[in-house]
Amino acid sequence: MIGAVLLVGAVTYLVYAGVRETSMYYFKIDEFLARKSELTNEGVRVAGRVRSGSVEKKTTTAGTELRFVLSDFGAVDGVPVHYTGVLPDMFAEGRDVIVEGKYTPEGMLRARSVLTSCPSKYEAEADQPHPGGAG
Repeated sequence: MIGAVLLVGAVTYLVYAGVRETSMYYFKIDEFLARKSELTNEGVRVAGRVRSGSVEKKTTTAGTELRFVLSDFGAVDGVPVHYTGVLPDMFAEGRDVIVEGKYTPEGMLRARSVLTSCPSKYEAEADQPHPGGAG
């Protein structure tokens, strides 16, 4: 009987610890910036845009060390991001990304992963003539 109670307790703890470790809040960057002080040391997933001119890359033995500012189009404020690992192929300044990680007390989002998001629709560039000749 005691063995069964210990087994149920251990399984319950493992499930709880697994859910707590992998669960995280999802925010758009403006929502995150408004609540960032509440989210210190919490796992978060933040969608935003890589600010132009903010990307710094350095190659290390652990992968590419990357620092950039995650913001939005009109946002003056942003959050600095630090990530070390393999970069997605489509990562670039001005690209929409989703950053998963923890917001540190120092005010930095320490990323575990950086994902690029695809545009919601594909459109021809405005300056390019239409391939069919019209336009």
